Amino acid sequence: MKLPETIERTEAYLAERFPVEKMNYASMILKKEVPVHRLSWGYYMGGLALFFFLVQIATGVMLLFYYQPTVSDAHASVEYITEHVPAGALVRNIHAWASSLMIASVMVHLLSAFAMKAFGKPREITWITGVALLGITFAFGFTGYLLPWHQIAVNATKIGLQTIEEIGAYLPGQMATWPKAMKEIIQGEASVGQATLSRFFALHVIILPLSIAGILGIHLLSVQLHGMSQGVDEKPRRMEKFFPTYFLKDLSVWGVAFMVLFILGLCLPFDSLFAYPLFEPFNAKGSTPDGIKPEWYFFWVYYPLELLPFWVIMLGQTVLGVVMMATPWIFKNTNRRTLKVLAVAAGAYLVVMTVFGEKIYHLFKG
Repeated sequence: MKLPETIERTEAYLAERFPVEKMNYASMILKKEVPVHRLSWGYYMGGLALFFFLVQIATGVMLLFYYQPTVSDAHASVEYITEHVPAGALVRNIHAWASSLMIASVMVHLLSAFAMKAFGKPREITWITGVALLGITFAFGFTGYLLPWHQIAVNATKIGLQTIEEIGAYLPGQMATWPKAMKEIIQGEASVGQATLSRFFALHVIILPLSIAGILGIHLLSVQLHGMSQGVDEKPRRMEKFFPTYFLKDLSVWGVAFMVLFILGLCLPFDSLFAYPLFEPFNAKGSTPDGIKPEWYFFWVYYPLELLPFWVIMLGQTVLGVVMMATPWIFKNTNRRTLKVLAVAAGAYLVVMTVFGEKIYHLFKG
């Protein structure tokens, strides 16, 4: 294929995915309709994820006034926020809860979009940007976990970065050095220390927010241009106006979500099973604590990694990543009933591994 022909096809492809010449902001708001069907609740998950992200920004800015990104002061500054700053414990707890709920919302949103075949033409870019947003959301969780600089967080980060380096043992030739180089770039020094904390802080408060803002902008633009998916059926039961009907419903969901966040942050003490305690500060000379494991949103890969050979999990993750990015083409001709079954199976796996992963691990390890 000649270069001019390739350019023309690319332009035509992008023009079909982004028909910006048809954009009319007034008509997009006043004439836009939302399908009503069995999975209509899935439409609210994207809005919830956005709401929790906005809460993250607001509470994160508040925490920045007091947080010190140095290995000598990070833990003490978080402790000061929690114990001495007015409403500091509330803000920190809301920030932590919003992080978990944002990740859960994005995961459910992706599964429901898959079940509704919301990746079908011309929504391929909507789906791809959604997958990218999920990856960035996980990165937010991973980088933010280190910032309090406590014993569990630092050691868990060491294990996570070491996992990256171990991938090199299964790659051929020169490629075998790439994971180690990537780990060194992320870590910044021989072991997790000030350079690592500085880089994670920069990632968490500057690079990732800018990245998510850009990709989210493309994602939302695509949704506005092509509207909502028709759902699990060929035709929805009925259509309802986006404004004001769906808009008011969406705001109501946001209101309930904020009330739940506020109650969780206010009523659960930091030593509660379901809250986010501040563990002992990291001590390089101390022994590695027992039972180090990542946050709950990584359990789906953490427990299988404990039970199966490393190469099996890495191969599975690679295949999963490729399949997710190529979903619009791999499942192009798959019917919605099959997609729904696959989405339910994936959701069941995530729930089982998150809730019962530890019991399953002990069962097989005897």
